[in-house]
Amino acid sequence: METISKEKLIKRLTALKKLGWVENGRFGNHGGIGNTLEDYLGIKENNLPIPNAREWELKTQRKKTSSLTTLFHIEPSPRALKIVPSILLLKYGWKHQGAGLKYSSDELSFRQTISTKSFSDRGFIVKVDNKEQKVKISFDKAKVDERHKEWLKSVEKRVGLGELNPQPYWGFKDLEHKAGTKLLNCFYVQAEVKKEDGKEYYWYDTITILKGFTFSGLLKAIEQGEILVDFDARTGHNHGTKFRMRQGSFEMLYEEVIKV
Repeated sequence: METISKEKLIKRLTALKKLGWVENGRFGNHGGIGNTLEDYLGIKENNLPIPNAREWELKTQRKKTSSLTTLFHIEPSPRALKIVPSILLLKYGWKHQGAGLKYSSDELSFRQTISTKSFSDRGFIVKVDNKEQKVKISFDKAKVDERHKEWLKSVEKRVGLGELNPQPYWGFKDLEHKAGTKLLNCFYVQAEVKKEDGKEYYWYDTITILKGFTFSGLLKAIEQGEILVDFDARTGHNHGTKFRMRQGSFEMLYEEVIKV
């Protein structure tokens, strides 16, 4: 694989921007916007071939979208308990929509995206505890939507209706290490999207270089609900717990923002 400088990568990104609309080379692939960009840049998936490549991340996002961008995967503590599959799924999970069809009849699901700004319809919320230096997941039975009253009854039988015990959390130090390693510096590329004659096209027209990740920025984004926690587990497989960011909020995380 060719090794290129940051300067050369910027030139390639600028040249791609000037090309205008380019066809999705991976049509049918949800990640086509990132894969197509990597194809045009001549790089392997999410592996920037530049000096000190481990210090850089390439992030792409569609413009005018409500979809979230995954920042990193990290399971909650206490890690030894495998808290998502052994507690959240078993004690608070609900019947998977594919149970009895694609999966066994007793397949459970614990799949939801939650933030600090409001409780989910099943009564979960993210809380930042500055005193204990933890980001926690909390449960409140009073916040459960009426639509889920039968599920709430099942939770009561399985584990009771008090606060989560143990309470899933991420220590500030763990988050800082994970995010700082993954997001130290970032090329953030946004694209306009259109479809014509059944084909999808991208125009990579906004290129931003983000330098100097700050944990204080990450924590602020969590507190303001710009970063959410995404659980995606079912009985047969835990797809991993992710921290995901809303459109247009990346700049909150960095000391230096350079528009190309």
